[in-house]
Amino acid sequence: MCKSLAAILISFVLASGGVSAQPEVLLLANTSPPYSDSKLPEQGLALELVDLIMERAGYSANFKFESWQRALEGVSVGVYDALAAAWYSPERAQEYIYSEPYLSSHLVLLKLRSDPVNYRNINQLAGKRLGHQVDYAYGVDFGSIPGLRLVPENYALQNLLGLVNGSVDLVIGDQRSLAMQIHEYLPNQVQKFQVVSVSLPQRQRHVAASREVADQDKMIEAFNRALLQVRKDGSHAAIVAKWDERYSISSAD
Repeated sequence: MCKSLAAILISFVLASGGVSAQPEVLLLANTSPPYSDSKLPEQGLALELVDLIMERAGYSANFKFESWQRALEGVSVGVYDALAAAWYSPERAQEYIYSEPYLSSHLVLLKLRSDPVNYRNINQLAGKRLGHQVDYAYGVDFGSIPGLRLVPENYALQNLLGLVNGSVDLVIGDQRSLAMQIHEYLPNQVQKFQVVSVSLPQRQRHVAASREVADQDKMIEAFNRALLQVRKDGSHAAIVAKWDERYSISSAD
């Protein structure tokens, strides 16, 4: 009798453990420091936030890194659950269910502090050389700026080096990404750079799941509810502040 009772209790405990275990979700990301990078603490700012929010939503998040195109394809066919850090577009919304934005980032123009021009609007880029990354959607109509010469590079660091050596006049990019590159690779020249006072579009990151996979809408709904919770209790803001304190660039007055 005692053995039978013990067996029943063990079965109950094991079954209870199975019920309480959080379902796993596999999220894809491309390497984009400081937002997502397997070499960074917590795999980056965006993924640390997603991990926290998914945990609050009742899921266990696992992350895999792929090229952006392979990530899109993998989620589209349901091999993976969702994209971890996707930008919204109306075209993609036909195929993916987007969460509410969990992180905003600022596009900025960067110049050398030695440049005497006090840039206040985008039209002051007329006749300038602007370093930018290829295949990056900035949401800016560069074609409307007379005489602007675009200088494409594959990596942000190449743009920054171009700014230092004088082959470009300004660089456009994500503020956190540029700041991290400067601190990591040009630490002795941090004070040379300055963010100019030109307002550019913000970018927002979302979790995005395929519409072709059943019940993904429920996961996104749970994510959205948990996002409200972590914003309200301050844990979201604490993570963002921690990352922003690591890297910073001075702004023009």
